[in-house]
Order: sequence, then structure tokens, then C-alpha cells
Amino acid sequence: MRERTVLVVDDEPNILRSLVRLLRRDGYDILTAGSGAEGLELLAQHEVEVIISDQRMPGMTGTEFLSRVKGLYPETVRIVLSGYTDLESITDAINHGAIYKFLTKPWDDDLLRDNVRQAIEQHELRAENRRLTEELSEANKALSQQLAEQDQELIAHQRILELSREVLERLPVGVLGVDDEGVIAVVNTMAHTLLGSSERELFGRDAESVLPPQLAEICESATVDTHNHPHDLNLETDGMVKVYCSSLNDRENSRSKVVVLLPNEEDGAERR
Repeated sequence: MRERTVLVVDDEPNILRSLVRLLRRDGYDILTAGSGAEGLELLAQHEVEVIISDQRMPGMTGTEFLSRVKGLYPETVRIVLSGYTDLESITDAINHGAIYKFLTKPWDDDLLRDNVRQAIEQHELRAENRRLTEELSEANKALSQQLAEQDQELIAHQRILELSREVLERLPVGVLGVDDEGVIAVVNTMAHTLLGSSERELFGRDAESVLPPQLAEICESATVDTHNHPHDLNLETDGMVKVYCSSLNDRENSRSKVVVLLPNEEDGAERR
């Protein structure tokens, strides 16, 4: 981690030398300038945390200099150190946020060092807050993008689901889906027609209790390998149908099944 840098601006060389000797005790990298213009040149070349400026200097007062610095380098912490109390200009600069502290000459060494240390801490706190804010902003952007992608996936899945339902409804065969609890979870219109039942009578009901006994028995005995072995079933409501039934997985005692009811061609022609 690099040393914290303090820029001292004063038109009196002896003041600059005294401040350099004092502040170097605390391990700061000290830059010095004899005017506001020189201070701006140094700021363009170096990263500075804290600026200590005299108030009355030729060409540019300390508050004028620090006001310009605020616009160019707002992250700096700015202190006025002056033997003159030009209250109007200093108060105006403080009110506009250009000055963090106003200290008077002659200064108390310990008080000045404490104020510089606090200014460094203030700068580090602001830097940490900016870093955390940027990280939070990036995290929010990433989360927003992830949520947007998930929304698109949900919309796509919803469309696929709606299309699947539409296809299922238009099939010329009856289709039943029984979940692992033995409950009818899928049933299309043709299945209702062939079984002579309504949706309320089948959907969400226990298959064994609502299906015709022979069909329930076929479902009970079906395995993953029986999908190509049809059963002839005489339905009182619709005559002979072929039943294709298989288990949806090979787990022992699994009750999840898919049932296809294929009406005979003559009855199908009559329905069409």
C-alpha cells in the first residue's frame, strides 16, 4: 500500500519547511507548492489525499484554490491553515463544501497532526464507501441481468408448456398421466370423451379409485417395458379401445404412469 500523500500550499518557504518536518513524522509523502497555480500543477501529476492551504497567497486565495480543487478532485480532503481570519470567504467555502477544516496560525503541532490524521481517515472512509457502492451497483446490475434472463427463460418455458397443452388437447387419442403418488396429473379432452367422464371426475383424483377397474389393473401392472404391448379394453361408454401403458421410471413400486387410449377407427370416424 502506497504512502498517503499530503499537499501543502503556502507562499512562505519557512512555513512549508516547518510543515514538512512536522508531518513527515507520521509517514506521509509530502508535496509542497508556493501558490495555488503550482498546487494545481502538482495535483495533475500526483494522487493526493489531503491538501493544506494558506488563505492569503498571491494570485489566488486559499479558498479560491480549494474551490477549484473541489471541482477537479472532489475526493480530496481540504484544510485551510491561515494567520488571517477572512471569515466571509472562509465561511462561504465551508458552506459550499470546499473546506473540511479551518485551522489558524500559529498552529499547535499535536492538534494539526490530529486533524491531518482525521482527514486521512475521512478520505479512506469515503474511498471505502465508493468502493462498496460500486460493488453493490455491479452486484445489482448482475442480479438484474440474471433476473431478466430468468424471466425470459420462464416466458419461454411458459410458451412451451402452453404449446404442449394445446398439442395434447388436439391429439386424436386419449392421454392420461399419473404421478408417483398415483394421482391423475394430466388428462386431455379425448381421454374424458373415451372414459365418459368430466375433468372434475379425473384430474387430481387417485387413479385406482376413479378409472375403470380393468384400466386401473393395466396401469398397476405396467412397467417401463410395456409401452409397445397394447391391451384391448371394452369401455362401456365408447366401445373397444387399445390401451398403451408404461411406467415413467424403473423405480420399484413406482406409481407414475403414462396411459394412451387409442379408439378403434370406426368409432373415431363417427366422432370426427
